[in-house]
Amino acid sequence: MREEQVDLTRSRHRRKGSTGLAVVLTVVAVLVAGVTGAGFWGYRTYLSAPDYDGDGGAPVTVTIESGSTLTAMGDVLVAADVVKSVKAFVKAAGDNPKSSTIQAGTFQMKKQMAAAEAVTRLLDPAARAGNGVTINEGWTALRTYETISKATGIPVADFEKAAKDPVKLGVPASWFKRGDGKKVARTVEGFLFPDTYEFTATMTAEQILKTMVQHFLKVSDELDFPGGVTGDRKTSPFEGLIVASLAEAEAGTKEDLGKVARVAYNRLHVTRMPLQFDTTANYWLALNGGTAKHSGELSREELNDKNNPYNTATEYGLPIGPINSPGKAALQAALDPPKGNWLYFVLMDNKTKISAFTADYDQHRRNTDKACANGVALC
Repeated sequence: MREEQVDLTRSRHRRKGSTGLAVVLTVVAVLVAGVTGAGFWGYRTYLSAPDYDGDGGAPVTVTIESGSTLTAMGDVLVAADVVKSVKAFVKAAGDNPKSSTIQAGTFQMKKQMAAAEAVTRLLDPAARAGNGVTINEGWTALRTYETISKATGIPVADFEKAAKDPVKLGVPASWFKRGDGKKVARTVEGFLFPDTYEFTATMTAEQILKTMVQHFLKVSDELDFPGGVTGDRKTSPFEGLIVASLAEAEAGTKEDLGKVARVAYNRLHVTRMPLQFDTTANYWLALNGGTAKHSGELSREELNDKNNPYNTATEYGLPIGPINSPGKAALQAALDPPKGNWLYFVLMDNKTKISAFTADYDQHRRNTDKACANGVALC
């Protein structure tokens, strides 16, 4: 961020009448025996959850979704006839101390496996059937395509072609609305949720992007992002997504995400100042085949480019769309930023990545001078 170019938790008891007591105890014993027998039968039935024997037969592929509980995993395995019952699988997983490390992904399993064998196979990296690939928070769509392309062999051009129609990929058309009168970048940028994915060898570029979009929508719904942003921030979900992407790009630490979002909202709705975020200029450079630069390396022409629809240096308001894929923490930051009157921030240290926030321009200048002295590429 630049100022005016840089702003930016038993007792025992004696009993009498032993003869009468003996009769009572006899009756109780009979009753208890009956109840105990029934209880034992039910308990034995529970323990003898239906299970297969051996390591299985015909191969079958199953997919375990991210965040699945053991019961949910069991449901998937039963549906594919890998294990005979959910109870057997849950019990086998409970008996295996490593079961908590089972990860999401697509696995080559076998039909009719003993539950214990199924657990062991899910823990075996060699059983993974797909191509594991990690997409980090703050990556642009282009970087995402390039990374998945290397992992799957699918050309980047296939992803770019599939991404031309984000609605076809599952992004609801209602997302592409904003209330500030500015144009909308109808792209998939911002909707490719960062996470580790397992893509099978038969998946197409379109199917892969659809999977990522669905993951974004799931997380968004879990946070009630659309409703929360509209109600509390008085801005459209799309604008809130843009703010989340800006916070992801500008904040050096997870703790600063909310403060950056607050600066954006303060400049937009309180003081009506241009955001002056350098990252939007860098995004435009990247879209046009350029290379990202440190704040101090960006020229006036690059920052003030009137042809750049992502220009926040001289143009008031949010850019036309998100500039990366924000993670869950960034979405939460845009949804519920901390209270504060901050208007300026600057990265203070390249190692800690901590930024200094202030509402006072003179203090911001002093913070910037200190940042420069610390070796931050601003001056």
